[in-house]
This record gives sequence, structure tokens and C-alpha cells, in this order.
Amino acid sequence: MKKVKYYYNTHTLRYEKLEVPLRVKLLRVLGFLAAAIVTAFIIVAIAFQYLDSPKEKMLRAENEAMKDDYELLDKQIRELNTRLRELETRDNEVYRSIFEANPIPDSARAKQLEQKKEEQLVASLNDIQLARSIASSIKNLTARMDAQKKSYGDIEGFIKNKEDLLASTPAIQPVSNADLKRLASGFGYRIDPIYKMTKFHAGLDFSAPQGTPVYASANGTISVAGNLGNGYGNHVVIRHGYGYETLYGHLYKIKARNGQKVKRGEIIGYVGSTGKSTGPHLHYEVHRNGVKVDPIYYFYNDLSPEQFDRMLKMAAAGNQSFD
Repeated sequence: MKKVKYYYNTHTLRYEKLEVPLRVKLLRVLGFLAAAIVTAFIIVAIAFQYLDSPKEKMLRAENEAMKDDYELLDKQIRELNTRLRELETRDNEVYRSIFEANPIPDSARAKQLEQKKEEQLVASLNDIQLARSIASSIKNLTARMDAQKKSYGDIEGFIKNKEDLLASTPAIQPVSNADLKRLASGFGYRIDPIYKMTKFHAGLDFSAPQGTPVYASANGTISVAGNLGNGYGNHVVIRHGYGYETLYGHLYKIKARNGQKVKRGEIIGYVGSTGKSTGPHLHYEVHRNGVKVDPIYYFYNDLSPEQFDRMLKMAAAGNQSFD
């Protein structure tokens, strides 16, 4: 039952029924609705600010898990970088040194400075940038590992060819010289026998009677066999491979021919005095990668340590050469 309200009218001096105008009722309703809307808005704003929806909670959890995964992956990539750098260093400084092979240039691998800059940059990246950075790092690691795999393939080839390398390295004296008395002039600056002035002598001179056999000091292929008018007279050049060549000058007679394959110890000619020469002798040179080097260090197959020491002293004497 609706409650009826009355008020005392001082003008009529009696109680009269209280009637609320429609305008007041509408204002009260609108005020209530406005207050309810504002309150609801405030509650919703607070809820969105401090409370997550179930979907947001799930996305936030997934985001945190992905971030942890990225950090773990980044750590693993750094560890792989460190291990790969160690392999690259060992490859260049150990394995390739053993086989006298050129190191892999830095252009084939990521430079260490660039790697450090990349690692420092990762710490300041957001999730999307971090993902892209990790993808780039993985691509970089893949390229470096491919290069390293190829390098180890090369080293495997070096191992297989090690026996051939040793056989192709000059290692004996080119003439019979058991008593070491035939070494007449060494490598370096010597007095020229014709011009009587100091000139660079690029090999060793072995004095021997004309017709003394001359031996190949290592396996190889004859690339020159004849007289080219260059002062060596009748001479032979053997290309051994692996950067080695040997030259045998002033021969009386050449036994080998161009393109012929020879073995270490095989006779290739005989001592003479052709070309720019003052007497029967063999001029012997060793070239490594196109550079003339001292042949005295390539007799390790037929000299004892005592003999080698004696030969070093004989070769160091500043005497006159034969050519």
C-alpha cells in the first residue's frame, strides 16, 4: 500500500496531502541515473586500471613466457658465439698452422667487434625487435657454421694430402755430398765471380766434377728443362705443388723433359758449367710461394743435427760464388 504524506498548511491552518510535482520527480530520476552512470564509470575505470580481464591475464602470461624464452634463447646464442669463436681461433691458429694453410679471412666470419655491439644492443630492445635480432643472430651463426664446416672439410683434405705434402717438400741435397765438402757458396750477399762486386746469391753452389748426377729434391713435375738465356745455362725447374719450386742450374746435360713427373732422388741431369758460370758446379734454389728462400733449411731428410750445424757454418762463410 502506497504511503501517503501530509504537511501542515499555515495559511489554511490544516493538514493537506503532499503532492510532488512531475518536474521534481523527473529531476530526481535524472539525478539518480546520472549519479549511477558516473559511479559505474568510476568503478569500470578503476577495474580497467588495476584489474585484468581473463583474456588480458592470458595474454600477459603468454607475453611473460615469451620474454623468458627470448632471454634464454639470447643466452644460448651468446654461448654458441663464444664456442664458435674458440673453434674459429683454433682453426686459424692451430689446425691451419699445422698444414701451413692460409687462415680464413674475417670477411667469411662475423667480426668480434660487431658481435659485441649486437650483444649490447639486445638488452635495450623490445619484444618485436628482440625477436628480429635473434633471428638475425641465428642467420649469422648459420653462415659462420657453414664457413667453419667448409674449413674443416679443407683440413680433412689437408690430412689426406699430408703424405703427398711431405713427399713434395724439398728435403735432400741435390748432389751426393755425404762428407759435406761440396758446398762451395751459400745463400745471401756474395762476391760475384765475374763482376767482382757484392751481389745477392739466391741459392747454394755445390762444386762437383762435370757429369756428377743431380737429383730431384722432392716429388713434382718438370716445368722448365732447357736453356732460356737467363744466365742459368742448361737448367731444370721442378714445380712440386704446395707453393714449392726448385731450380737446378748450369747443367752439362738435362735428362728430364717438360711435363715429366719425377720422384725425390730421381736423376734429372748432370753437373756442368753452362750459362754464367766460372767452373763446374750446381746452382740450387728453393722457391716458396714465389719467394727465393735459403735451401740450407730443406735438407732435413739426409743430415744429422751435427752435420746440419756444420753445413750452416759453411754456408755462412762470405766467400765468392761460382755464378
